[in-house]
Amino acid sequence: MGWHMASHLPKLGHEVWVWNRTESKADHHSVLFQTQSVDVAKAVQADFIFSCLPTSVDVEQLIAENPPKPGSIWIDCTSGVPQSAQSLSQSLKATGVAYLDAPVSGQTIGAERGTLTVMIGGDVDAFERAKPIISAFAGLIEYVGESGSGFAVKAINNTLMATHLWALAEGLTVLKSKGVDLSAALNCINHSSGKSSMSENIMAQRVLSRSFDKTFALDLLQKDIGIAIDLIQEQALNLPSMHLIQDQFALIKKEQARQLDFSAAVQRLEQINQIELS
Repeated sequence: MGWHMASHLPKLGHEVWVWNRTESKADHHSVLFQTQSVDVAKAVQADFIFSCLPTSVDVEQLIAENPPKPGSIWIDCTSGVPQSAQSLSQSLKATGVAYLDAPVSGQTIGAERGTLTVMIGGDVDAFERAKPIISAFAGLIEYVGESGSGFAVKAINNTLMATHLWALAEGLTVLKSKGVDLSAALNCINHSSGKSSMSENIMAQRVLSRSFDKTFALDLLQKDIGIAIDLIQEQALNLPSMHLIQDQFALIKKEQARQLDFSAAVQRLEQINQIELS
C-alpha cells in the first residue's frame, strides 16, 4: 500500500523522501517515481511523515528510535490500535509534533489509482494542514474524531468486511448444496438487496475463480477484528455477531494466515462442509 501511496506524492510538487526496511525497495521506488531514497534518520525529519506498517507496535518502536522534528506532522496510515494512537498523540505533542491516525481502505488497486478512503483521527488543525498532502492518494478524506477514532473506524470497517464475506460464503454454500449455479446466483445477488463489496468485487474474482490472489493478508484482517473486539470489551457492549466472526476467522492459524489473502478464509468453511465454492 505504502509503495503506491508514496508514488502519488511527487505530483504535488514537493520533494519526497522514501524509506523502507528493505533499502533496495526504496531505491527502486526512487527510480520509478522520482522520489529520493533516504535512511530513516533523514526520513523522520520531513515536514509530513507517513508511516504504513503492519502494527502499532512497529510504529511505536520506529518513533521511539527515530523521533521526528518539532513542527512536523506524523500521519500514521497503519491499521492500528486506538489506544496506541492516543498515547502517541500525547507523547509527540509534548515534543511539538502532531500525530494523526489515518488508516486507509480501498485495497492495493485504490492505492495505485489514488482513490483510497482515509479516515482520520487527531488534532483538527493538524488535519487541515495535512489534508492537501493526503489528497494525493485519496478519493475520500474524512475527519472522524479525536485521536484513535480513525483506527476505530478502520477496525469496525474491516470486521464488517469479514462479516459480509463469511455470510456470503455461507449463503453460497447453501445454494451449492442445492445444485444452484453460483455464478448465476451471484449475479442475482449483485442486482438485489443482498449485494456488498464482497459480492461485487471479491467472491467471483478470488473465490469462485479459485485464485485467492493475495492483496491483503489474512493475518492482518485477524488483527483488525481483534482490535474491534477489544473496543467492544472496553465499552462492555453486548455484540455477539462480531465475536462469532472473530471465531470463524481464527479457524486458520496465524502462521498460515500470514501467507494467505483474506478471501482464503472461506476455504475453512469449505472444508467443514465438504463443499467447494466454484
